Amino acid sequence: MKRILYTLFLTIGISSCQNRALKEKAEILYFGGPILTMENTPDQVEVVAVKNGKIIFAGTKSDADRYSEPSTKMINLNGRTLLPGFIDVHGHLTSRAGTMDAVDLSPDPYGTVNSIKDLQIAIRNYIKNNKITDQQPIIGNGYDDAIMAEHRHPTKTELDAISKTNPIIVIHASGHASVANSAMLKLLGITESSKDPEGGHIGRDKKTGKLNGKLEENASFTALLTLTEKMNKGKDTQGHAMENLMKAQNEWLSYGQTTICDGRTMGESITLLQNAAAQNLLKADVVYFPDYEYSKKDLNTFKPKYMKYENHLKLAGFKFSDDGSPQGKTAWLTQPYLVPPEGQSKDYKGFPIFTDETLYDDLKTLFQNHITAQLHVNGDAAIDQAIRVIKRLKDENIYKPELRATLIHVQNSRPDHIQKIKDLGVIPSYFSTHTYLWGDWHYSSVFGPERAAFISPAHSALKAGIIFTIHHDSPVTPPDLITAVYAAVNRKTRSGMILGPNERITPLEALKAITINGAYQLQEENKKGSIKAGKLADFVILDQNPLTINPENLRSIKVLETIKEGNTVYKRD
Repeated sequence: MKRILYTLFLTIGISSCQNRALKEKAEILYFGGPILTMENTPDQVEVVAVKNGKIIFAGTKSDADRYSEPSTKMINLNGRTLLPGFIDVHGHLTSRAGTMDAVDLSPDPYGTVNSIKDLQIAIRNYIKNNKITDQQPIIGNGYDDAIMAEHRHPTKTELDAISKTNPIIVIHASGHASVANSAMLKLLGITESSKDPEGGHIGRDKKTGKLNGKLEENASFTALLTLTEKMNKGKDTQGHAMENLMKAQNEWLSYGQTTICDGRTMGESITLLQNAAAQNLLKADVVYFPDYEYSKKDLNTFKPKYMKYENHLKLAGFKFSDDGSPQGKTAWLTQPYLVPPEGQSKDYKGFPIFTDETLYDDLKTLFQNHITAQLHVNGDAAIDQAIRVIKRLKDENIYKPELRATLIHVQNSRPDHIQKIKDLGVIPSYFSTHTYLWGDWHYSSVFGPERAAFISPAHSALKAGIIFTIHHDSPVTPPDLITAVYAAVNRKTRSGMILGPNERITPLEALKAITINGAYQLQEENKKGSIKAGKLADFVILDQNPLTINPENLRSIKVLETIKEGNTVYKRD
C-alpha cells in the first residue's frame, strides 16, 4: 500500500512540475541560424527561449514549440550565428574613458601614426583644428615604437619641435611608458635633479645624462596622475568624465562584450564607476579591480562590495602590476632583451615593481580576507616571482585555488611554468593579440626566436588541463576579442610568419576562452558564459560562423548585435 501511495504522489508531483513547465512561456525565441552553446553537450542547439532576462530553454525546434505563445517575439537569425556574450576578463574601461579626449597616435592596423613624423603631424593638426591655446596641456595616446618606422620612442627634443609652450606628453601603446616635452616636465616638476621613483625610471640621454623626456612605469603613472589633478583643479569634470565613460562602454558593446572589466581602477575612476551604477547607466556588467597599492588603506570599505553586483557593478578583486611591458621593454626578464632599449646595456633585463616580501604581505592580507587578485606578469622573472610568492602562501594554507587568482598576460612564459601554474591552481589569462600585432618585434628585437615562439602558450595550457582565458587589454588595443581569437588560432604575425605553430588552438577552444572560461575566472560560470537553461540571456550575434569559416578569415567577422539579459544594447547599422 505504501509503495502504491508513493508511486501516486510521485506521479502527481511529476505531473505538477510538467504543468508548471508547460505554463512557462517565452518572451523571445531565437532560431534560424547556428547557435553555439559553449557547452560540451549539446555544443549547438536550434532554438533558445528567453524570459525575464534568462534562458529558459535551449534545444531542438520541436521541443521549443511548447514555449511559444502569440505574444512571443520570434527572432529569425537568418543564418547569422548566436553565441554567449563575450566576457572581458582584463581590459581598462576607465583608462579608455580617460584617454577619449587624447590625440589618437595609434599605428596601423587601428590608426595611421606609423612614424615619429606622423606623430608630430597628428599633434600639430590637433593643435590647429582644436584651436589649442599656448600653454594648454596636450595628451597623446597610443604611439608604438614596435611598429613605427624608427623603432624607437620619440624624444623630448622631437616633442619640443611641435611646441615649446604647450606641455605635451605622449603615452606608449602599452600604457607603461610616456614621453614628455620640456614644458611638460616643467609643469610636472621633473628636473635634472629628480630621482627615480620606486618601481619606475626617469629617462636620461646616455651621453649627456640629461633628461630625454621618457618616463617608465611608476614614473609615468605618477606623472599622469599629477597632470590629471592639475588639469582638473577647480573644474567640475564629473559630467564630461561620465560622457566619456558611456562612450567607452559603447565601444565594448560594439565588440560583443556583455561583461566588461576595469583592470586597474584608481583614484576618481572608482567614484566614476560607482556613480554610473547609482545612476543605472551601466548597460553591461562591469567588474572592477582596484590597484591594491593605491587602495589598500581602504580595504575595509571595499570588503562588503566584494563579488556582489549592484546595478551591474561588481568589485571582483584587486590588481597588482608586478612588472612592465615586453613590447615597451620594461617587463622583468631572467635573460636580457635581445636588443636592449636605447640607453641600456646589453645585459638589461627590465625591472620588478615589488619585492617578494611586499607582494607576499599584500597578497596574504587579501587571501586571508578570501579576496582574489589579478597579477600583471609579463616577463618570466615576474612570473617566477608570482609563482614563488603564491606557492609560499599555498603551502601556508592561506592561498586556496577556489580563489582563482589570475596571472595576467604571462607573455614571456617558459615551458616549466605550465606545471607550476597547474599545481598552484591559478588561472593564466593570455594577451594573444601579441602574436599578431607585435610577434615580429618579439622575434627580432624583444625576445628572439626561441622565447618569442612560446608567448601566450595556450595549447600547452590546454594539454595540461589548465583553464585559461584570453583578453584584449584595451586601450592597449581596441576592445577587440575577435582579433584575440584570430591570433590565438593562427599565431600569424603582421609579416605572415607563424610564431610558435605548436601553440595554436582551435576556434572553439579560443571562443571558450572568452566565454565560459571567462565566466569561470570571474566566478560567474553558474550564470554566464554558455547558452544553458537558467543562465542569463547574454548573447552576441555574428555575421559569420567562426567554427566553419576559414580560420584565416576570423578577423573579418563582424558583431551585428549585442544582447544583455534579453535586451539589445548594441546593433550594427
